[in-house]
Amino acid sequence: MITSSDVLHGKILIVDDQAVNVLLLERILCGAGYLSVASTTDPREVCRLHREQGFDLILLDLLMPGMDGFQVMEELKGMEPEGYLPVLVITAQPGHKLRALEAGAKDFVSKPFELAEVLARVHNMLEVRLVQRAVRDLNSVLELRVRERTADLQESYLETIVTLSRVAEHRDDDTGGHNRRIGNYSRELSRVLGMDDVFVDRISFASPMHDIGKVGVPDRILRKPGVFTPEEWEVMKTHAASGAEILGSGKSPYLSMGSEIALNHHERWDGGGYPGAKRGEAIPLAARIMNICDIYDALRSRRPYKDAFDHSRAAEIILHGDCRTEPQHFDPAVLEAFSRNQGLFRDIFEASRA
Repeated sequence: MITSSDVLHGKILIVDDQAVNVLLLERILCGAGYLSVASTTDPREVCRLHREQGFDLILLDLLMPGMDGFQVMEELKGMEPEGYLPVLVITAQPGHKLRALEAGAKDFVSKPFELAEVLARVHNMLEVRLVQRAVRDLNSVLELRVRERTADLQESYLETIVTLSRVAEHRDDDTGGHNRRIGNYSRELSRVLGMDDVFVDRISFASPMHDIGKVGVPDRILRKPGVFTPEEWEVMKTHAASGAEILGSGKSPYLSMGSEIALNHHERWDGGGYPGAKRGEAIPLAARIMNICDIYDALRSRRPYKDAFDHSRAAEIILHGDCRTEPQHFDPAVLEAFSRNQGLFRDIFEASRA
């Protein structure tokens, strides 16, 4: 588990051509207890410094002479074998924020700086980066153990996956028990659909990791009780791709399916989902199964923006729609299986509350 000490030891690079901005950020971060803060006013030095020191987070100004922040991000992409850019952009231009996210940045800080915002975003991004690295390192260890065929591999491996599943749940208190139920729903629905034992085993452990990318979503958005602004919604949607990146760095079948589900669990059968607007069978089956499980549990659970529904109302919404959730959002075969086996979902949810 990533600790507060781990986060404070994260390696940070500040990149801004204005020395006064660099000094201000250094004082903010060092004053908050961060122990490894470097800086440069020359954007052409970023890739060399990152190659030598392997920063966990780069605070990058977008508007700089000679080489702007977008060009720096393009160069950094070639250095990151997993395609993950540990970049928090600095900008005073609202129009640059969405463009920066599309270019690969994971979050942004607005100018003029606000202490609380800077510290919250830096902490969240470092936590995501350290979790990703922990997963990558874990994969290397576990793959070695697979080759050695150690007797205790499976138990240790699955315990680690359960721990990872709790990371996102820890950030979102209102979903207590959500991830455990998702694993149970997905397992039983897969059996009803006639999937083999290997698929059933994998989805039961992979599906609870679907929201791991939420560790990178700021609390002010994740726990917001009202409607998101368009900008907030764009940030919220990044959790799908972020989760896939965190889980997709290894070859293990559980993490591979977990990455697949994380990326696609908000896609819809009719093409109206995100992040890829995929439709039909272009959406992986595991994600199609998990999606209806996620919707059911969300309807049954209290969230900052809604009260909990009982089983009958949740099933009615899934099967007949309510303007927000519609039957055409789901794989027809999966929807039919849900319809015929609603009692399994009701029993799993109620057992978790007993």
